[in-house]
Formats: sequence, C-alpha cells, structure tokens
Amino acid sequence: MAQAPAPAVRTPARPVRWTRPTTWPREVLALAAYWIASRVLMIGLIRSGRTEPAVEVHRLYQGWYQVLRTGTFPVDDVTWQYPPGAALPMLAPGLLPFLTYLQAFVLLVLLADAAVQAALLAAGRGAGRSDWGAWAWVLALPLLLGLPYGRYDLPATALAVGALLLLPNRPKLGGALAGIGAMVKVWPALTVLGTPRGRTTRQAWTAAAVSALALLLVFAALFDHTFDFLHAQRGRGVEIESLGGSVLQVARQFGWSGRVEQHYGSIEFLGPYVHRISQLSLLLSFAAFAWLLLWRVRARRWTAATPYDAALSAVLLFTVTSRVISPQYLVWLIGLAAVCLSVECTTQRPVALLLLPAIGVTTVDYPLFFDAMQVGGWWPTGVILARNGLLLAAAVWSAARLWRATVTRAPAPRPDADAPDAPGDPRSDPDPDHVPAA
Repeated sequence: MAQAPAPAVRTPARPVRWTRPTTWPREVLALAAYWIASRVLMIGLIRSGRTEPAVEVHRLYQGWYQVLRTGTFPVDDVTWQYPPGAALPMLAPGLLPFLTYLQAFVLLVLLADAAVQAALLAAGRGAGRSDWGAWAWVLALPLLLGLPYGRYDLPATALAVGALLLLPNRPKLGGALAGIGAMVKVWPALTVLGTPRGRTTRQAWTAAAVSALALLLVFAALFDHTFDFLHAQRGRGVEIESLGGSVLQVARQFGWSGRVEQHYGSIEFLGPYVHRISQLSLLLSFAAFAWLLLWRVRARRWTAATPYDAALSAVLLFTVTSRVISPQYLVWLIGLAAVCLSVECTTQRPVALLLLPAIGVTTVDYPLFFDAMQVGGWWPTGVILARNGLLLAAAVWSAARLWRATVTRAPAPRPDADAPDAPGDPRSDPDPDHVPAA
C-alpha cells in the first residue's frame, strides 16, 4: 500500500517592517520604484517650465505670502477667493528659509504626496482591502504632468484622504481633519457626509465643526479681514473650462457674440446669456446639495466603502455643477477615487476607471489647448466637451450606483425552480408512502 505523501510545511510569512524596505513585499517595492521615478519626472517638468504650472506659485502664492506675513489677507486681490485656512500652505514655505519659495513649496507638496501614498498603501492591507487605491494614486497623478506640484490642491486632498481613512476607527480625528480641510479648500467638508448614522456621525460631525470653528477663530485673532471670504465668490462668472462654458464654446462656433477675458481671477466668458448660465450653475449646485441630503435621509445600508463612495459622489456632483472646473480639481477626484478603490466592496470602481480618460483629456486641455480655447475653434471645443462629458457621465453614474447600493430595496430572492423542495413538503416526493431502502 502506497504511503500518503506528508503534508507540505508552510513557511511562515516574513513580517513586514515599514522602516526596513528589505522586508517589503515585491509589489510594494514596485510601487515605491514607480512613485520615485514618476515624481522625479513631475519635478523635472516644474523646473523646466514647459508646462507652466509654476507660474501660479511665482505670481500668486508668493505674492500672497508677502501680504499674509503682514497679518492681513489679500482682500484687494480679486484672485483671493479662498477660506482663511488657505493661508497655511501659502505660509508654510517660509519654514524653509534656506530654499527659494518655489523649491520649498514643491518640497512640501511632495511630502503631502508621499503621505497620501503611504496612507493608501497602509489602508489597502488586510481583509476586504485592496492595494488598487495605492496604485490608482501613483499611476493617475502623473497624468496631470507637473500641475499637482504647482497648486495647493494636493495638500488639501491629503487632508481629505486622511480624514476618510481615519473615520471608521477614529471618527473624532477624522472629523477634525475634515474640518481643517474645509478651512483650507471647503470641499473636504464633504468627506463626513457618508458616515454611518449614530455615534460615528455625531463624533465626526462635531469634531469637524469644532476644528473648523477653532481654526477660524485663530485666524480671526491673528489676521485682519478673516471673514471677507464669505462674499469673495459673488463676482464669479462662467469660466471657459466649466460645464456652462462648454455650452458657450459651442455657441461661439455658431455666431454667439460674447468674448473671453481675464475676469475675477480666471479666464471667463462675458456677454449675452452668461449671467443666466451662471445662475443655472448655482441652481444645479443647490439641486446637487438637495439630492445629497435626500440620499442621506433615505440611505438604509452602509458598508465599509459607503463613506468613501459618498464623498466621491458628492465632490463629483459639485465639480460638474461649478462655474469653474480648473484642471487641478482632478487632483481631488484622483485622491477620492483612490480611497474608494482601497476597499473591495466599493461601488465606484467603474467610475474610477472612467475618470482616467477624463484626467488624460484634462492634460490635453491644459496646457496643450488652453491658448487655443481662448481664441475658439472646433478642436479646443471638442477637447473640453469630451472632458466635461466624461466628468458629467462619471458624476451621474457615481450617484446612481451609490443610490442603488444604499437606498434601493434589495430584490427578494426568487425560488429556484430546479432546487429540491423543503423537507416535509408533500410535493417533494411523488409517493408520500414510499420509504427509501436502507
């Protein structure tokens, strides 16, 4: 009689120590290598000046830094339309006096990028988790070339990502980060929208409100004109890259008499019907807010991914209805999509995939076609229509998938016609008196 082979002895997995790269899994090493290579390329693009993302740092941020140092906000500059917390990333480069302002700014943004990458990598470990989020961030961000390192949207995104990832286990700290993020760029406040009802929501929302109010009071004590941001957006028009701007781009090809000018801090349309389109954009934003409130009231099912999915849906809806869709807004969406992909049960996986071509077309829009878009023509119009069409489709799809997963009643299981009937059912045996042989 042949002897059965001895069972194979499983070698215990070597423990991972994140302070020792030699213990990292192979896929983590590959991700780290790609992150380093791609970020070196992005910094090289900033230094070359060919994609011009550093112009905003040179002309705006450094000028605001000089004004903020005097203890006041730059209220005489119409381009300053941000909440007071935006002063933090503007002032932070001053902590590195041995570097130029641009060098210090890029270094700090690079550190924020690394923090997001590390957080997503850690969030992807464990049961029900996935490293797709970490890969989405490392692969998608360079599609915007050097732009993410020439804007302060990446530090704001880091606060939002940190808030979302902390909410399940540490809702107070996650809420505090969301409140600070709201004072920096407003939209991170949406990260607490999808928290489960009950204690988690109370703790997260209270911490967000308290941290935002505390930071606001600190700025009110240290700076003049702290509350002027409350009416800073009232003069905003229709920017040429917005959804409403896409309509006017097409209208211009058929003889619309409007014009494009630098206005209120961005390149905007001026002329007939512009005010109506601006009002319609605001109305759509209110409608998006009302839908999100309705979803919050009607939602009945929560999973580990629901807070992440709700945050992506909310930011997508407010992005497409905004009067401005600047290319750096895609940094927000990349971060939120990456957080969704860190959980296997997310409903937003196809939405995240749809955002990839939107990111690519955004880079075609800016910087490649941006000058041509101001002049007009079918090619630049086609580019912005494609970009905004993809974002609109992503927003609607995201909201629909979120609603179906959390609100719509799950269909009742239908009995299988081929399945045997329950024991004791006389229909299960054509001969009730029949007794099977032993």
